[in-house]
Amino acid sequence: MRHSTRIAVGPVQFRIGSDWRAPIDALDRLYAGYPKDMARPADATVRLFAARPWRRWLRPSVHIGGDFIVPDALPLPLSMGLLAAEMGMNLQVALGWRRHMLLHASAVARDGRAVILSGESGSGKSTLAALLGEGAWRLMGDEFTLIEPVSGDALGFPRAVSLKNAAIAEMAARVDPARLGPLLAGTPKGDIRHLIPRADAIAAMHEPARPALILFPRFGGAAAIEPMAPGEVFVRLTEASTNYVALGEAGFAALARLVRETPAFGISYPDSAAGMALVEQLWAEAVR
Repeated sequence: MRHSTRIAVGPVQFRIGSDWRAPIDALDRLYAGYPKDMARPADATVRLFAARPWRRWLRPSVHIGGDFIVPDALPLPLSMGLLAAEMGMNLQVALGWRRHMLLHASAVARDGRAVILSGESGSGKSTLAALLGEGAWRLMGDEFTLIEPVSGDALGFPRAVSLKNAAIAEMAARVDPARLGPLLAGTPKGDIRHLIPRADAIAAMHEPARPALILFPRFGGAAAIEPMAPGEVFVRLTEASTNYVALGEAGFAALARLVRETPAFGISYPDSAAGMALVEQLWAEAVR
């Protein structure tokens, strides 16, 4: 590719190439504090390319490629090149990673223990994890949580947090503006702005944490806590894992162990303060 960069997020070394300079420059700004090992072979490759040569200049549109592709995926305008790169990074991990069990979940850690937050898009898990990560917690990631099949530990994947819509203003009021990426308005998921995790979270991204809680947050409604049965948790997490089937017996054993050893709850909350208070309450009960 004409322009390229490398980024290491947790155990994954990415190589990102692009027909345009702008997406690479945006990535380099967003991930400036992350390690780069130019000599290490890439674990995942992302390509941002124009389907036709003239599309580099005439109404430029960015197609996402790499080791794995989604054939019917529509291209994005060049103004959303950073979003295309982030989507490509997530896609390569979701479809190709086999060293750990992947959960589409956010996670935070404290004192070597982790809280895993799983839920559908819009449930509030990313915002809640990002807010906790600005306090006494270490942000482990907002997109994927990796479970080591043998030890059962959670590993971090602290890529830049994808803030959406109302969450952008809430976080912008709390953090240094230098930690926020450009505003990407009118994307397929609304307005998006990326938050760079704190430097200590990036420095500690290779430190494992033992799962202590599994939470299924739901933003909206009165504050409530609902204990969840292991069977329901197991089914929900199989749906939240992109490689559970591919891992076969190892995936089943890892997930069964996680569900058997980790208490799980559904939580509802009307605002961020209430959500963080519920996490703190359940944490105190889990680790006492």
